[in-house]
Amino acid sequence: MNKKRTASAQLNQRSCDVFRALVDSYLETGLPVGSKTVAGLLDFPLSSASVRNIMADLEKAGLLTSPHTSAGRVPTERGLKLFVDGLLEIGVLESSERQAIEARCSVEGVSIEDMLTQVTATLSGLSQCAGLVIAPKLDQTPLKHIEFVPLSARKALVVTVGTDGTVENKVIEVPPGTLPSSLIEAGNYLTRRLQGRTLDEARAEIESETRSNKALLDKTAANLVSQGIAAWSGERKNALIVKGRANLLNDVQAVRDLDRIKVLFDELEKQETVSNLLDLTKSADGIQIYIGAENALFRLSGCSVITAPYRDSREKIVGAIGIIGPTRMNYARLIPLVDYTSQVISKLIG
Repeated sequence: MNKKRTASAQLNQRSCDVFRALVDSYLETGLPVGSKTVAGLLDFPLSSASVRNIMADLEKAGLLTSPHTSAGRVPTERGLKLFVDGLLEIGVLESSERQAIEARCSVEGVSIEDMLTQVTATLSGLSQCAGLVIAPKLDQTPLKHIEFVPLSARKALVVTVGTDGTVENKVIEVPPGTLPSSLIEAGNYLTRRLQGRTLDEARAEIESETRSNKALLDKTAANLVSQGIAAWSGERKNALIVKGRANLLNDVQAVRDLDRIKVLFDELEKQETVSNLLDLTKSADGIQIYIGAENALFRLSGCSVITAPYRDSREKIVGAIGIIGPTRMNYARLIPLVDYTSQVISKLIG
């Protein structure tokens, strides 16, 4: 409501109506909109000449622009931002869309990352945009079990199982002559200390106990515990999963646009992009929309990004879900789609 009042403060009611009608038409067709078309979309009589005057004022305000020599106008990125923040009427999800998302999130017997991959593909299919999700790091996930499995005289496999079903393996070096009993002892000790807690939460306690010999472990088992903790500390970063990249090519109209999309694909491969996206999501309140150059991460691509955080059982933000698409996307439908998906994921993880 406050955003709508802000938008109304920038435009009088008649200008708001003209602006909304023009943007609605542009988002539906992707074509410049003329004064005659806008006049026909209004709920009240207004001449084409009056509409042209209002459109000229909106252009001077930086909310509209005239592409090439067309008599019609299209919203600028600033205009789209004003529309989305203050004038957009959010739609309601179809029951079939809700069911599709819930079905992908409720698949049993798969890890959280596999589930996120599936729901991202579903989100991409429903939105016809690229779906993205930032999967949580292992050290953010409460753990259920750790086990040391002998591989050879000098190597062992550390198997870590999260409460969300995530299973990860890491090979470590072990001293020659390490007995199976030491591997079992180290695994049991870590499982007792880590069960229901994250690696970050328990690390300090475990390191303190092993240093002071309070852990009551034999020397080999204590060494294995230290190696197991070190193997996972800071090792895995948040992973970015992107599905439906080809959908971004549907709106490409020139070689210049294709080059922009290639830049975007390159950015999505960088860990810095993942970290920045998650930081933006964590620092914001709920769903966030970044349009074109407004988002420094995707400034060169000319795309819009809609993201929403998802949380673990302790209400801590551990990742984000969203879509990337052209600035001319159906925001009214896609905003609730992303929002609902994040809610379902949070409930499942919780």
